[in-house]
Amino acid sequence: MILCSASPTRAKLLKKAGIDFIQKNCDFDEEKIKTDDPYEFVMLASYGKFKSCLECFGNDDIVAADTIVSSGGEILRKAASKEEAREILLKQSGNKIKIITSMWMQYKGRIFSRLDETVYEFKEFDKNDLENYLNSGDWQGKAGACMVEGFCKKYIKNVKGYESTAMGLCVEELLKVVKMVKESEKSEKWTIKK
Repeated sequence: MILCSASPTRAKLLKKAGIDFIQKNCDFDEEKIKTDDPYEFVMLASYGKFKSCLECFGNDDIVAADTIVSSGGEILRKAASKEEAREILLKQSGNKIKIITSMWMQYKGRIFSRLDETVYEFKEFDKNDLENYLNSGDWQGKAGACMVEGFCKKYIKNVKGYESTAMGLCVEELLKVVKMVKESEKSEKWTIKK
């Protein structure tokens, strides 16, 4: 399978799930998407990446995804600077956020898409801890500068949904698709002889 993403986190998720893959990327400019709706944005971004990867890699098995963080309906994108990351993270401190991941997949010639979300309620972030996280640079390249498997983990009050969704690729649902397709292939091999 081709993982159409440069994300090391998505690669770790696939590796942990035991899926054989190679990581390649095709260019897609998310900046041309003009919507303030987080669900529409993430669907358009993931589909744009998927379409771009289909053009690059054709009939190979492909998975492409995009993730967005939303707080109060506002899209919190990847931070371009430490100051912007601080501002974005302070909007999440003591609040409820949604991490929305859209996935498009071509597997054995069939196309699938999913939209999943994980909702987190965070306690207030400790100011010193926040500064240490900002200084570490671990927030770079993360939607909403949010790292639920790292910095944010200790502040989780409540969670509803898969952690993998929040990390950028809902592997639980991806594995269901793989299993379903493999099972349908087995049943299609049976023929009735008279």
